[in-house]
Amino acid sequence: MGRRPILAAVGWLATTVAATLVGLGAIRLVGEDITGTPGGVRAQHEVERALASPEPAPVAPTGDPTGSPTATATRTPTRAPVEGGVRRSFATPGGTAVVECGPLGARLVSWAPAQGYRVKDVDRGPDDHVEVRFAGPEGEHELKLRCVGAEPVAVAHD
Repeated sequence: MGRRPILAAVGWLATTVAATLVGLGAIRLVGEDITGTPGGVRAQHEVERALASPEPAPVAPTGDPTGSPTATATRTPTRAPVEGGVRRSFATPGGTAVVECGPLGARLVSWAPAQGYRVKDVDRGPDDHVEVRFAGPEGEHELKLRCVGAEPVAVAHD
């Protein structure tokens, strides 16, 4: 056996290993965007808690001076046994979100886009304010929420 077939086999093997490592690195860099569940994976107790809370009421859209679609969030109080305060549901035509107030501020417990919409951006907290943005065929709808005392409230859009 000559030297040329051995070099060809070693070169092929090195190229295959390098291509595999580059592919794995690209998948890791992209992360959950390619392989994850939108909104993250929820634990069983979080799913049970979300299913136990009542359905949020729909809201009527309102307009703002810039002409972009906005919505007034509605809230459905649910007094679940949470550590820091009250948990409430808020809804827009683009989707719904459940927020609770705790010692560290507002925290998005869960969110779900309406049919035909997708989650564009999420800031789940805990923080002074949290937000979730839904995008779909009728435009974007954003929920900005914060705590006043121990009560979650919707923040007016800028």
